[in-house]
Amino acid sequence: MAETSTTEPFVPDEASCEQLEAWLRKQLSERVLLFDGAMGTEIQTYKLEEKDFHGEEFANHPSSLKNNNDLLSLTRPDIIERIHLDYLKAGADIIETNTFSGTRLAQADYGLENLVDRINLESARLAVRAARKVTAEQPSRPRLVAGALGPTNRTASISPSVEHPEQRNVTFDQLADCYGD
Repeated sequence: MAETSTTEPFVPDEASCEQLEAWLRKQLSERVLLFDGAMGTEIQTYKLEEKDFHGEEFANHPSSLKNNNDLLSLTRPDIIERIHLDYLKAGADIIETNTFSGTRLAQADYGLENLVDRINLESARLAVRAARKVTAEQPSRPRLVAGALGPTNRTASISPSVEHPEQRNVTFDQLADCYGD
């Protein structure tokens, strides 16, 4: 009589780093894992206005917040979670957090550098909630979340001024520090 193998489903929330790595390596040896697509492009399909970015909490913020897509994790979490769910249901195995501009340098353009931790945490929560929901519907195919880290709007390698090629608007140490956020 042949033995029946009963494999417990992999539960990412309960896995150690070593278990997660082993599971990922096994999956990658058997198939291609799919990442989600561009969050910013999907956000644009909603044709959001300034008020969507301000929400109630930032209604009196003195400057424009339009196109601060990371802030939508606080002001329009419904949209961010819907985008995550859409990618997962379309076949993504791994979704990225809505944290492309989640650094103090990037958020300083909007006067929101003090909110970086909160934006990043809520962005991670939304992605994890979506991944857990779809995983619960299909436990044999767990979904994962990866943190997204985009570039800043400043560079240490090129001068912002043609007249002063030696000038930089950010130092390497400042960039390294902001990525610690």
